[in-house]
Amino acid sequence: MGDRAVPVSVTVDGGVFAAHPEYIALILLAEGIGNGPSDDGSAAALHAAEQHLLARGLPRAAEDPHIAAWRAAFSAFGAKPSKYPCSAEALAARVLKGGTLPRVNVLVDLYNAVSVRALTPVGGEDLDHLQGGLRLAIADGDEPFDGHDGAPRPGEIVWRDDAGVTCRRWNWRQGRRTQLTDATTRAFFVFDRLPGLEEDQLDDAASQLESLLKARWTGCETRRIRLDRDHPRS
Repeated sequence: MGDRAVPVSVTVDGGVFAAHPEYIALILLAEGIGNGPSDDGSAAALHAAEQHLLARGLPRAAEDPHIAAWRAAFSAFGAKPSKYPCSAEALAARVLKGGTLPRVNVLVDLYNAVSVRALTPVGGEDLDHLQGGLRLAIADGDEPFDGHDGAPRPGEIVWRDDAGVTCRRWNWRQGRRTQLTDATTRAFFVFDRLPGLEEDQLDDAASQLESLLKARWTGCETRRIRLDRDHPRS
């Protein structure tokens, strides 16, 4: 990833695979990017994703088999999915109820558009604010988290680094410390996959985001890290 690239360690703890053996994490690392307020380009990507979802004719997001798998996973660690939907369901539900996707900033808009098109959870965070390695772990319940809803509950699945939790309830809510801002030049994007989404569809979703990033920032360089039960760490 260029001269500024540093090794990035990513790990999925064994307890996660014990409960969800078919889980796959695909991490897309990107540098040479920027950010800023939502604009015509990012709004167009969101609008195209909305139309793509509506064309599928789903009566509700939970009818999709991948979203159904996420609802079961959230229920398994005690998060009622009707109250705490996975990130992809929360976005899709807005559209299917007649609303529009939120306009947040360029980077968030782009990955949200990909998430809705693929109906898979996608999150993005500032790589330069990650402290130590990135881990998907089962929470003890005393990990610090600076986002909405306070500290994680024991047994909850969370993304974290050495300083604390970066995203609660797997992909439900990100914290503030690693959020994407106008100062972001390097980011990591997390694609979470459970049964109901084919592996090539996961790869296609990452490729879509790569294309969107490289079309906007010609100097963007990317790298992928893929973790599964047989390869739990990078």
